[in-house]
Amino acid sequence: MRDTTLNTIAIVIFGVTMASLLGPIIDLSPAVVAVFAAVGLGVFSLDQLGLGGRIGDILMDTVAWASPEHRQRVLHHEAGHFLAAVLLDIPVEAYTLNTWEAWKQGIPGQGGVVFGPSDPAALARLTPQSIDRYCQVWMAGIAAEQMIYGNAEGGNNDTATLSLFWQALGRSPAEAPLKQRWAALQAKTLLEQHRDAFDALVAAMGDRAPVADCCALIEQHRTPLKAV
Repeated sequence: MRDTTLNTIAIVIFGVTMASLLGPIIDLSPAVVAVFAAVGLGVFSLDQLGLGGRIGDILMDTVAWASPEHRQRVLHHEAGHFLAAVLLDIPVEAYTLNTWEAWKQGIPGQGGVVFGPSDPAALARLTPQSIDRYCQVWMAGIAAEQMIYGNAEGGNNDTATLSLFWQALGRSPAEAPLKQRWAALQAKTLLEQHRDAFDALVAAMGDRAPVADCCALIEQHRTPLKAV
């Protein structure tokens, strides 16, 4: 079960419990509590069955987004993906910084940098050099957090994606963690070499600049890139 699913259930249960406890004190009718519980469970069921947990994701994102530190971590994380993709000649199609933005743009999942190709069959036909580049882009969000904060709080989806990709290539699952560590180290080195471009990109993405403008900004600030 997804974390957001569990969190949504917890919120509904907490709300019903608090309403039941405070009802007699504030003269709240039991019928109101029952309606609240029914609506909450109804929304939860609709979310899980029809929307793939999107409402829960948006709710959890909204709560987390209230923290300035969380917003900055997400921004730096996604800027790491974006910068690495551009520097390694992987086209960026779109980016979002939270689930609500992703939903509005019709992008599945909880948001992030969309780069292609994303079709597993197409990825499986990539050259060894291209495979290494994609692995670096997937791990660049973690690398960006490590560079700025000294540790990474996000990136579970990134490591899971790389592991699934590694298995799709027919490689041993036991090799995936080694590839993740290698790619994270390479990505961190890449971001450090282009720190001016990274800082400029963070500011631009914070203002929700279009993808084309972000790419142009990177070109303005990038330093000559050695062959990877």
